[in-house]
Parts: sequence; C-alpha cells; structure tokens
Amino acid sequence: MNMEALAGVWSGHRSIAWSGRRAGHIVLRLFLYIALTIGGLTTAFPMIWMILTSFKTFEEANAPQIVWFPSALRWDAYLAILSRPEFLRAFANSIFVTALAVGGTLASITVVAYAFSRVEWPGRDLVFLLMLSTMMIPPQALIVPQYVFFNKLRWIGTYNPITIPGFFAGGAALVFLLRQFMRQIPRELDEAARIDGASHWQIFWHIILPLCRPALATAAVFLFVAHWNSLLQPLIYLQTTSLYTLPIYVTSLVNPQQVVQPWPTIMAASFLTALPLIVVFLLLQRHLIGGIILTGMKG
Repeated sequence: MNMEALAGVWSGHRSIAWSGRRAGHIVLRLFLYIALTIGGLTTAFPMIWMILTSFKTFEEANAPQIVWFPSALRWDAYLAILSRPEFLRAFANSIFVTALAVGGTLASITVVAYAFSRVEWPGRDLVFLLMLSTMMIPPQALIVPQYVFFNKLRWIGTYNPITIPGFFAGGAALVFLLRQFMRQIPRELDEAARIDGASHWQIFWHIILPLCRPALATAAVFLFVAHWNSLLQPLIYLQTTSLYTLPIYVTSLVNPQQVVQPWPTIMAASFLTALPLIVVFLLLQRHLIGGIILTGMKG
C-alpha cells in the first residue's frame, strides 16, 4: 500500500472519528436542553397553575377532579379583587414600605461598604469580622428582643420597625457583596482623584458609585423581593388593618373555617402580588446576573 492510500485511510478514520464526536456532542446538547426544559417547566408549574386557576370559575377551582384548564378565560376574579378598597390599600402600603426600606438600605450599605473597602482606618478588619459574625445569629432569635426594643420606642403599630432599621446598614450579606465588588475597582482611580483634590465623598459619589451599578442592582432585587414578600414582620408590628401589606391581605383571604375556598380570587390576588416581582426581575435581570458574576470573580 502506497503512501497516498495510507493517507486516504487515515483521513477516512479521522473523518469518522470527527463525525462520531460531533454526533455525541449533538446528543449531549439535546439531552441538556431536554433536562433544562423539564426543570424550567417544573419550576414554573406553581406560577402556571396559579394563573390558570385565577381564570377558572368557582366550581372548576373546587371540583372533585382536577380541572387543568378553564373552559373560558374569565376575568371575574381580577375584577372582584381590584374592586376591593382593602386590596388597593394593601398594594399602596406595600409600595410605600418597600420603596422606603429598599432606598434607605441601599443608601446606608453603600456608604458602609465604601468605608470597609476603600478607606484605611484602625480596626477596620476586626469591625468587618464582627459585622460578618452577625450573619450566624438566626433571625428567629431576634424577634422577642426586637419587639421589646421597638415597643419601648412606641413604634408598634407603625411602619418604623420595618423601614427605619434599613437606614442603619441592615444586612451584613449585602454589605459584604458591595464591599467585594468595590475592592475590584482599581485604586489608581482614587489616587488620581485625590491628586485633583477630591474628597472621600466626591470619590464615592462620582467614581465608585457609578461603577457599582451591577452590584447595586443585585442588592436592590434581593431587598425588593425580601421586603415585598415579607409576612412575619408586618404581621408582628403593624397590628392595624389599614396598615397591612399585600402578603398579610392575601393570607387573610384563606379562611381556615371553610372547607371550600374562593381559589380564583385568592390566585388572582397572589398573581397581582407576584407581578411587580416579575417586572422588577425582568428589568434588572442583566444587571443582576452581571453583578453576581463580577462579585464572585475576586476575593
């Protein structure tokens, strides 16, 4: 067998091996897409079921057998829940509490993170370690002492216990996230700004803060979800129907004394409660993913 024949045989073997690897790669990707699709549908199933149930009739939602799809799209549950002044008031209360708590927390944790990452001062690392150690305290262990403290301040029955703590850098995890992000910003920017006569406040406001938009968006999403979905704290501290937020109102729609529940109305209220979370996530999704990735790139 001459060299040309050997080269042809070798080329044929290489072509077969390459085709086999390509086929295996296609099959692997196909299985991966199928697994991700099944996982996505499984995760989204509660939301899909909630939306479908909100369009059902009372009889379809409480039928002995499972009714997967409504016979027709009925907006009765949405019209009923939107016509209730209690729901609209609870929606407005949730917007007010969440906006105030998220804004105050973001303003405070960015300043604290800047102090821990860009300013040299005695005992900084020790104080940072003490702050991180607070993450080991279970939130349930703080319920009673916090209630006693806020009661002495006469804050029970107001929004103060929910909103004001955020103005004092509430959340060691978010401070840590922002600190790690700020540490990635080159210090040469600070030095150049100091040469030009900039103060710490000017460096923070004009240089560091604009570069921290991905991390701030990530923190904003976490805070928004936490405060918008919060049920325990408003239930403990508000104690007045006119001050109730959406989670409390939606929970109150379920009557444990009744066997048959108004599920279309409950699901419509639940979907309207979850809708702002979906909108915020879609708007900040790019910044959220980018902030998490960039924060984890450097210790």
